[in-house]
Amino acid sequence: MGWFYSIDIIEGWLPATIWALVAIAMVVLLVAQRKSLKRAGLQIGIGLLSGALGLLATWLVSNVFVVFGVSLGWPVIFAVAAGFALLGFAISAAVMTHTWRRVVAIVLIPLALLATTMRVNAIYGEYQTVGSLFDYSPYPHISTLNLSLNTISVKDWNEQVKVKSRNTSNIPKSGKLVHVDIPNTASGFQAREALVWLPPAAFAKHPPRLPVMVMLAGQPGSPTRFFTASDTVKILAEFANKHHGLAPIVVSPDQNTEATRNSLCANTTKWGNAETYLTQDVPDWITENLPVSTQADEWTIGGFSQGGTCSTQLAPNHPNIYGNVLAVDGEIAPTDGSVDHMVKEYFNGSKSAYERQVPRNAIVNNAPSHQLMILGAGERDAESVSNIKKIGDTAEKNGWTVFRFTVKNWGHDWHAVNAVFKVALPYLCERMGLGNANVDFPTDSKIRELA
Repeated sequence: MGWFYSIDIIEGWLPATIWALVAIAMVVLLVAQRKSLKRAGLQIGIGLLSGALGLLATWLVSNVFVVFGVSLGWPVIFAVAAGFALLGFAISAAVMTHTWRRVVAIVLIPLALLATTMRVNAIYGEYQTVGSLFDYSPYPHISTLNLSLNTISVKDWNEQVKVKSRNTSNIPKSGKLVHVDIPNTASGFQAREALVWLPPAAFAKHPPRLPVMVMLAGQPGSPTRFFTASDTVKILAEFANKHHGLAPIVVSPDQNTEATRNSLCANTTKWGNAETYLTQDVPDWITENLPVSTQADEWTIGGFSQGGTCSTQLAPNHPNIYGNVLAVDGEIAPTDGSVDHMVKEYFNGSKSAYERQVPRNAIVNNAPSHQLMILGAGERDAESVSNIKKIGDTAEKNGWTVFRFTVKNWGHDWHAVNAVFKVALPYLCERMGLGNANVDFPTDSKIRELA
């Protein structure tokens, strides 16, 4: 089944085929009704009206009532409106035609739904392959690897590279993704399996003490999603290829227990002790099982959307663990309903317990700090752009080093994650001891636009 799960649903033959079938069906229906232009014109009119109503409804859901917590963005709104137009045409054709023409119209209905869904998914970049729809994880378990904890410094590693020692030459050419169950010893949190990306240097007999990135997907989502929805592995591999197999070890743990749950990344009465899991169980497992540095300056926590929110609340509350933040399209505060609802359902009525989780409050409560914060947002996600300004300003006033980016032509999506991650990784690696002094990075905290 591997070939089936690997089928690309954003680019390639499958989406192209679906759209081609939609176009062929529409042309066939219109040509077949050339002797009844009035009927065909009526179907087109119904399609256009349906598209207009779909545009209005989607805009209201997205930008007025903000049902999903963020704006869907105009590309998605227009894509959904086009889908409504196709459906309106197809349904009206199915009602007004007969024999084989009706069959074609009926077949067009699911094709239009599928094509629209694929287009919306392509805009977000959420599901890359068929396998990602089912959270398919073909990666081996970490127990199949033979990792050594007999580490050396990065400096010694680079010296060994220069003399072409056996230790540095006998490593794989590429990194590996593996899955692992991280024990919930301290928290009791019912997390799903985590995914770990290991760079080539991690497989040496005496590996260097590598920096760590703990990266969280959004909600709904999963640990697998962080890697399968983004270009993270590709970007990390490119960095490792240029730096003697060196790159951060990237761990994507589960912060929500299920795809549709929101733990708020806090210790709550509703979903359990997510904060303890992410700040005790996960770091403990990493340091006990992987060849990593234990210095907070060499640990980064980050993520997308809800995962980004988590990182901006956890890092300031736990500066002894996470010295750096890399968050894209995060919220201004952890959110699952109103504040009153969260205080009651999650924090047993304690307003102060909730307020502690608000990123700006966490920053102020633990000030001053010399941590680093890199924030990103899709340009079309106005709320996230506002959030990175507010959170970044608060962090900067309280001693943090802050860099902020907006990504041109994208919104609340994985395309924005890719752009920010690609720019931020070399700088983070330099800060965490892997890069060189020639990284082209801003010298101030102005919000910069990425193409």
